Amino acid sequence: MSLNRNEKAAVVTDVAAQAAKSQTLALAEYRGLTVEALNKLRVEARAKGVYLHVLKNTLARRAVAGTPFEAASESMVGPLIYGFSEDAVAAAKVIADFAKTNDKLIIKGGAYGGKALDANGVKALASVPSKEVLLAQLLGLMQSPVSRFARVIAAVSEQRGGAAAPAEAEAVAEAAPAA
Repeated sequence: MSLNRNEKAAVVTDVAAQAAKSQTLALAEYRGLTVEALNKLRVEARAKGVYLHVLKNTLARRAVAGTPFEAASESMVGPLIYGFSEDAVAAAKVIADFAKTNDKLIIKGGAYGGKALDANGVKALASVPSKEVLLAQLLGLMQSPVSRFARVIAAVSEQRGGAAAPAEAEAVAEAAPAA
């Protein structure tokens, strides 16, 4: 069933609003997927905050006109499912992970940062760790020198303090006021 003019305008407005708050667009051809597989993909996408929608390509081109995703307009050919995400890698990761387990879903391209991505670009974007993992790695790198320094200080203190520890303890006890 085709949409009337008002319904098409509503779809374009909805997709344009989603594109305005998204960082990434991933496109995949879904030809040959069963309804069950497509529903499974939608559930995974929803769980990860990805807006996944099957659109007519002309409506999608109108919706992304004037946005950074306009660069992907040339890839909008054939039956496509569009994935938008606010997280920089979520849309690419959902589609790439699903494509690994289902050979009927074929990654066609996407857009990130105003640049068009080919299928390999989307797969590369999908391989980037999530924000939480990157923050944990950064924190580990920042803690590493501090913890090494603390271990070295503790080892030096232990070496020097092995014989001097009882004498220092007595000096501290003498200096403390009597209760």
